[in-house]
Amino acid sequence: MRSPADWPVLAVSVVGAVLLVEVFRRLLSRAGRRWGLARHLVEHCTWSAFSVAVVVACNVAFAPGMLGVSTGERELAATVERVLGLATIATVTWLVVQATYALTDVVLDRLVLVEGERNRRARRIMTQIALVRRVAAVTVIVIALGAMLFSFPQVRALGAGLLASAGIAGAVVGIAAQSTIGNMLAGLQLAFSDALRLDDVVVVDNEWGRIEELTLTYVVLRLWDERRLVLPVSYFTQNPFENWTRHGSRVVAVVFLRVDWSVPVDRLREELHRFIQQNPLWDQKDWTLQVTDVLPNGLVELRALMSAADSASAWDLKCDVREHLVTYVRENFPESLPRFRIESPETRAGVPWSATRE
Repeated sequence: MRSPADWPVLAVSVVGAVLLVEVFRRLLSRAGRRWGLARHLVEHCTWSAFSVAVVVACNVAFAPGMLGVSTGERELAATVERVLGLATIATVTWLVVQATYALTDVVLDRLVLVEGERNRRARRIMTQIALVRRVAAVTVIVIALGAMLFSFPQVRALGAGLLASAGIAGAVVGIAAQSTIGNMLAGLQLAFSDALRLDDVVVVDNEWGRIEELTLTYVVLRLWDERRLVLPVSYFTQNPFENWTRHGSRVVAVVFLRVDWSVPVDRLREELHRFIQQNPLWDQKDWTLQVTDVLPNGLVELRALMSAADSASAWDLKCDVREHLVTYVRENFPESLPRFRIESPETRAGVPWSATRE
């Protein structure tokens, strides 16, 4: 075993490394108030930086040149050296992945603030960055695991045999993980084909919501009532779905009214125009009110169209217009409310309905 005099070297090394990282963390925290990258580095890299500092300090303290290792302790020293090597690879990988996320978060923060016509392109870039950095993280982790495995001499000796059987192993793994690999390829396809983006408004199986999260394997849809619908990515490449913001965030809201034939359509059209001009949710572009159908039950169908800047505004505008038109018809044209007519022999003969009650 090592001499007790060697342990203070380890303690001093670890404490010094931790204090050095803490100093940098405090400096970055102060700079983070004005510098977004510093703030994200502190958020993502604090614990990984501490772990790297501790491992590096242990490597320095346990260096054979600094701690005289005797011949009887060579096996123990080799084990400690191997463990520290594995820990170094793991912690550095963790730090690299977290730093990558911090760097990309700076770009994502700027893209979130983009509004108007450029919002669609910004959301497309956000989706691609989110997926690419996940692929990069998985790639770095796989490389790190390979480096950790090949640090063992036994694994290096088996390297030639593993390469020889790589074709068979690849085929077996490909068959076993077919659905997973299919989902990952579908995720990349959705991101780079611009078919689906973060914050897109979609309708899936009659469920309306926004794309909240898009990964390589699944998509999280935040529904209008705050529920979450989780679907595999391959669903969107194999099934049809509605994307209301495919070419822009602007949406046309639709309101249907079923009323009696006596309704004054021109007056309703004027009232609709007057109302939406005062409503801030209308984007001042498209609107109309038309008679779209005569229903078999004796009513006429009116359709009011109004455009809005996004789906959330369109929903609220649609509810406001429907409420206003219903109130307007009820208070000003009560005779135009939906009525179902029944023809009796007396009314067919021309006898007034009031006379049939006497």
